[in-house]
Amino acid sequence: MDASLAVLLTIVTAATPLLLAAIGELVVERSGVLNLGVEGMMVMGAVAGFGAAFLTGNPYVGVIAAIIAGMAMALLFGLLTLTLVSNQVATGLSLTLLGLGLSGLLGESFVGEPGARLPKYFGIDMLIPFSFILTAAVAYVLFRTKAGLIIRAVGDSHNSAHALGYRVIWVRYLCVLFGGACAGLAGGYLSLVYTPQWVENMTAGRGWIALALVVFASWMPWRLVAGAYLFGAISILSFVGQTRAWDIPTQFMNSLPYLGTILALVVISANRRLTRMNAPASLGQAFVPDR
Repeated sequence: MDASLAVLLTIVTAATPLLLAAIGELVVERSGVLNLGVEGMMVMGAVAGFGAAFLTGNPYVGVIAAIIAGMAMALLFGLLTLTLVSNQVATGLSLTLLGLGLSGLLGESFVGEPGARLPKYFGIDMLIPFSFILTAAVAYVLFRTKAGLIIRAVGDSHNSAHALGYRVIWVRYLCVLFGGACAGLAGGYLSLVYTPQWVENMTAGRGWIALALVVFASWMPWRLVAGAYLFGAISILSFVGQTRAWDIPTQFMNSLPYLGTILALVVISANRRLTRMNAPASLGQAFVPDR
């Protein structure tokens, strides 16, 4: 039972950063913006969170710093895509490259240093229940409030929303900043809880998995929970295999989360009805208001 509980807690810990990053990106995409810079925002949140916690000795300061770093990267993305109307796909990819390079530079002095870790109670840290509360709050706001209706209207038809008097750009800015905060928090979780240390490129593609999870969940918040925990379980199979001496190459086991991501996207893409049912119609489309 002790071993099973340890595996279960490891799955929960592995799934939490995926859920945090994905729920933020879901809100962003529901507003009609495609931000492929989740990986860059996450890694900046990781280095900022670890650095702040290391310098102050307070992990809660690290959490705040991670959120601010993610929002700063998201603000840069918003300025480029929403104000300057640059291509969202190219800008998102550039943001990821910027985050990976800048985080390596900023975190160079933190390599090998011990980090301040968020406290755990019975093996559970405060951000695990927070991820469920956040998911419930997002689901409620999106589908039970006027604010959520406006977000979905902007994502489905920004021209119609603008004609009705809604400020499309500001709605999208707020959603992008929220997504950045969630991605930064997810990165901070990696360096403050999952592996309380700074390692260059420690996000290891989790931002891309979070992006795929949004499609996997067909843009529905509660489906993200199932997806995140499924991929969290897949991601720790390599560790379980090593401890139980499975006769399977470690490299193959480590690649399973990414193979699973590709397989899920292929299966979902084959079902056009599923992808069109909840996908925002204006996703990835630039909006320039009439003067």
